[in-house]
Amino acid sequence: MGILNITEDSFFDGGCYNSEKDILKRVEQMLEEGATIVDLGAVSTKPGAAEVDENDEFEVVKKNIRLILSHFPNALISVDTFRAKVADMAIKEGAAMINDVSGGNDPEMFDVVGKHQTPYILTHNNRKQPLKTETLITNMLSFFGNNIEKLLLRGVKDIIIDPGFGFGKTLEQNYYLLKNLESFSFLDFPILVGISRKSFIQNVLGVSAEESLMGTTVLHSIALCNGAHILRVHDVKSSVETIQMLNLLHSL
Repeated sequence: MGILNITEDSFFDGGCYNSEKDILKRVEQMLEEGATIVDLGAVSTKPGAAEVDENDEFEVVKKNIRLILSHFPNALISVDTFRAKVADMAIKEGAAMINDVSGGNDPEMFDVVGKHQTPYILTHNNRKQPLKTETLITNMLSFFGNNIEKLLLRGVKDIIIDPGFGFGKTLEQNYYLLKNLESFSFLDFPILVGISRKSFIQNVLGVSAEESLMGTTVLHSIALCNGAHILRVHDVKSSVETIQMLNLLHSL
C-alpha cells in the first residue's frame, strides 16, 4: 500500500503533492514500482496536526479520486479517513477500501461500510487512554474482537486489522507489538502494518524521517516474518523488493 498524502503537514511528505501533475506523477511511480493499493489521505494524523474541516476533506478526497481514476482506471484506491460522510462519498466515487485510523470513532462509519460492503481497515488507536505494556495485547484483542463482531453484524466480511503503530503506544510498546505481531493472527483477518519512517524508528537511530529508510526496511522484514500481510509505505520500491526476497526464502 503506497501512501499518497494530500496534506500540508504530514510528518514526512506533507506539502509535496499540491498540483495535479505532482499527484499523478506520484501515483504513476507507486504503481510502476509495484504498489497494489494507493492510500489517499487529506488529513494528517500526526500528533498535534492542524484540524481539517470536514467539508474541505470531502472536496479534496472527491477531486483526487476522480483525478486518479480518470488516468489510472484500474487503480485500487484506499481512502484514509475517520469521517463516515467522507467515506460514503469516497466509495460512491470509486474507492475500493476505507482506512479508518480512528478505529470506528464516527458512530456512522460501520453502517456506511456495511451499506456498501466495502473492505475496511480497523485500526487500534489508543491516544486518549494509554495502556500498560503487560495488558496491551489483551486489550487490543478485546478491541478487535468487539469491533469485528459489529462489522460482521453489518455484513462487512473484508476486514483488515491494523495494530496502530504509533497511535497511543510508547516507543517500547511499538517494538513489543512488532515482536508479538503473531498474537493477532488467530483473529483470521489480514494484518496491515504502518510503520514507515515513524518516530519510533527515528528516535532509536537518532535520525530524521528522511534518514530512516534503512530502519524502516529492517522493521518491515520483521513484520512480514511475524505475520503482516500488507505494508503501508512511503517507499514502494524498497518494500516490494523486501517482499520479493522474503517470498523467495519462504518458498525454499
